[in-house]
Amino acid sequence: MSSSGFFSGLMQTISTRSRAMFARKDPLALTADVRPDFAVLFEALLSGRGEASGVARAREILDLWQAVDDVQKRDFLCLLARDFGPPLDRLEAAIDAYRAEPGPATLGNLHKVSEPRRQELLRRLNLAPGGIITLVAMREFLLQAKRDEPILDALDDDFEHLFSSWFNRGFLVLQRIDWSTPANVLERIIRYEAVHQIHGWDELRRRLAPPDRRLYAFFHPQLIEDPLIFVEVALAQDIPATIQGVLAEQRDQVDPARATTAVFYSISNTQVGLKGISFGNFLIKQVVEELRRELPTVTTFVTLSPVPGFARWLAEIRSDDTERSAFLSWSEREALQALDRPDWTLSPATSEVVNSVLARAAAHFMLKARDRNGRVIDPVARFHLGNGARLERVNPLGDRSMNGMRQSHGLMVNYLYDLADIEKNHEALATRGEIVASPAVHALLQRPEDPEAAVRRHTPRLRLGNLSRSRRESRATEAKS
Repeated sequence: MSSSGFFSGLMQTISTRSRAMFARKDPLALTADVRPDFAVLFEALLSGRGEASGVARAREILDLWQAVDDVQKRDFLCLLARDFGPPLDRLEAAIDAYRAEPGPATLGNLHKVSEPRRQELLRRLNLAPGGIITLVAMREFLLQAKRDEPILDALDDDFEHLFSSWFNRGFLVLQRIDWSTPANVLERIIRYEAVHQIHGWDELRRRLAPPDRRLYAFFHPQLIEDPLIFVEVALAQDIPATIQGVLAEQRDQVDPARATTAVFYSISNTQVGLKGISFGNFLIKQVVEELRRELPTVTTFVTLSPVPGFARWLAEIRSDDTERSAFLSWSEREALQALDRPDWTLSPATSEVVNSVLARAAAHFMLKARDRNGRVIDPVARFHLGNGARLERVNPLGDRSMNGMRQSHGLMVNYLYDLADIEKNHEALATRGEIVASPAVHALLQRPEDPEAAVRRHTPRLRLGNLSRSRRESRATEAKS
């Protein structure tokens, strides 16, 4: 038995025996038809000193959390947010003490008493066997509930603060997933794939078994059968432009020894409750190091990424007559009307024109457009650009799947991870808001010459020139006479 399995079993035994003891002696023991008094249970957990009794109490609370309905779950969270903040009397006294005598001692005490009591409560709940799994599920529920309960924002900050420590990179283990990985883990890969759906075991095998395919995942010691995030990699000899080519059932496999390019074509976060906890940047950088060690010929590291909000943004632009949409010319707007027809890709001539406009609009979307907070609109772009990648190429019709056409009219992009420039690119975005992109992407921002506009622009000059010439000739004739 592994050490983690041994200690997990030991803690389970301690918790079970302690719960049996409390069930006999504790007046707080609840039956199924009694509404839990979570306030009393919380205070009992915070005031307890024994390790075994604390584990048992924590498990009791988490068991009750899982058993109650959604209304009581919401009440549970609101109770934490409302009544288990910092002790205000001690906090005010600590503030007064620091103002009277600023220094390390009074500052340390101020820091200590300013911590909400619910943070310590969550730490003690985490001691229960399987506690961290339940707490992650609890935050998933919280993320939904706080849309209607603003009081829960502070509690969400506490979760994010604690999870950032509990899921610190130092606790995560990188593991390569292949066809020999236990079936229960493989089943989760199928279930959690969020970018390009896996339609059953045969398709999963095509993504894992061939020698030019890799899949890596981060695991946490308390979630040993549940990957937190995983990335799928294709080895290639050039940068791909379409996902259909990468995932084709009938394709030419690449000898890993001759591969020059590693393509990260799908990155999936698996735990909604860990939203905002960043592992992806560490995952990509560590996978790059793993691949460099294994395959010295691989020197180019790129993504083939979706642009999930592009179609929605473009629809807003097309219906907008303000300065926000001024980058589109009249003829480009007219060309985009083809998008209203589901068969626009069937005509090569129409497709060529529309995709040219889509590529230019996508460059504007990535490099110029911002949300209300001044950020890049596309979340995938924020992730990769924030990691120091460069926007390398725009690929019209890179994803012809139903989902790809719906979310981006089929458009995909490549982000390039150049290890020599990652830090510099990250700093450019973080300090100056500057997005690093290839010359080819910047060139897309230039509006192409509109033939009709060119005629209109040159025609007046010709007429003016002809008029001037006729006037000169007329004056010359008058002078001779």
